[in-house]
Amino acid sequence: MFENVKKILIIKPSALGDIVHTLPFLAAIRKQFPDAKIDWVVASGLHTFLEDHPMINRLWIFKKDQWRRLKNIKTTLREISEFKKGLKAAQYDVSIDLSGLLRSGIITYFSNAKIKLGFKESDEGSPFFYTHKIHGSMNIHAIDRYLEIAKFMGCSVDKIEYPFAPHDHHPPILNTLPEKYSVMSPSAGKPANRWPAQKFGQLAAKLDLPTVVIASKSEADIAQKVVDHSNGKAISVAGKTGLKDLLAVIENACFFVCNDTGPMHIAAALNIPVFAIFGPANPVRTGPYGTIHTVISENLDCSPCYAQKPCDDFKCMENIHVERVFDMISANDYIKTDDTKSDSIRAGLT
Repeated sequence: MFENVKKILIIKPSALGDIVHTLPFLAAIRKQFPDAKIDWVVASGLHTFLEDHPMINRLWIFKKDQWRRLKNIKTTLREISEFKKGLKAAQYDVSIDLSGLLRSGIITYFSNAKIKLGFKESDEGSPFFYTHKIHGSMNIHAIDRYLEIAKFMGCSVDKIEYPFAPHDHHPPILNTLPEKYSVMSPSAGKPANRWPAQKFGQLAAKLDLPTVVIASKSEADIAQKVVDHSNGKAISVAGKTGLKDLLAVIENACFFVCNDTGPMHIAAALNIPVFAIFGPANPVRTGPYGTIHTVISENLDCSPCYAQKPCDDFKCMENIHVERVFDMISANDYIKTDDTKSDSIRAGLT
């Protein structure tokens, strides 16, 4: 079925963590199909994370935020029509929907590929658009789930690799940071997944080294609350880094403390020890991938619950005390702040 594949389309528009999860899939199919052109449908804004990637022939930029605004309806209809025509004209042999939503299913249909792959468990009717439906367990990590489709395509998945796009390993932002530091990411896509920002700040106050707080510009207030509770031990770079600069900030950290959020997966991919605080989300599916990372949760009967907003008794996050997180960081053998750090935890990206 895949003998003469020349053009492949990956459909994974968002979010940041999901795009990081897709990089091992990209590496696997590039090895299996070294001469094929691989294109990627990615959301506007996140496309900068993949720009100039040597494994990707073309980025199709999906303007999902702009296209949902009614005031842009005329422009949106025109752009969607051009998007549809462009995908069809590209004449893909294989398109792969890794999102499993109605819109990604429709994009799969727009591609007019001979072989359209997706998960049989996908939501919103998207399997209707696939020619082949692959079983991907919902009880395994997202990376392993995506690689089930790679295996179906004949790829070897014995080695997990994260081929990041080229980026500056020492951008100007690093000159403003301490030589050694931890990174905290207190925001999250869903409010229910956020450990209170003041607790991040109290944790930063207890650590032996300074903390760099990352967040988007729109969530700078959350980052500032961490700083305000850190007794001068934290600084915020919220809104001051592009996605590729963020890679450099994280890869130079001693360790990473976070909620269930996209930058967590960058840290895990870079072999930076992660301490991830989980409440309603399921760390089996979306936790940090790898053996050197630590998930901190309450393990309640009601969790995970995939809540969209905090419930009346938000104990799965509120009950996690600062002292517990601090003790787990202090006891971790992978944390090193001296020159042996590069040998111990940065031996590779696999």
